[in-house]
Amino acid sequence: MRLRVEFTTEPFDLEEAPAHAVVAREVVEAAELDEVDVGPFGNTAEGGADAVLTAVDALLRRSLEAGATRISLQVNVVEESAGVEGER
Repeated sequence: MRLRVEFTTEPFDLEEAPAHAVVAREVVEAAELDEVDVGPFGNTAEGGADAVLTAVDALLRRSLEAGATRISLQVNVVEESAGVEGER
């Protein structure tokens, strides 16, 4: 199963990225995910279910420890592409 997670951390700071946002970005960039798109107001990552769920756990824990007061996230099941299903 493939999953896509979309998330934001708050509070926002338009001057510079707050520590919790930097930590969240580091977590998803270091995870074994297939696709990661990090932006100033939203982030998306996609990969196998185990990798995404492990990254979400770390993202929640580490972002809260770094000062996030709110984390909004959405997890969706995405269709497997023919190339991903056929790879071993």
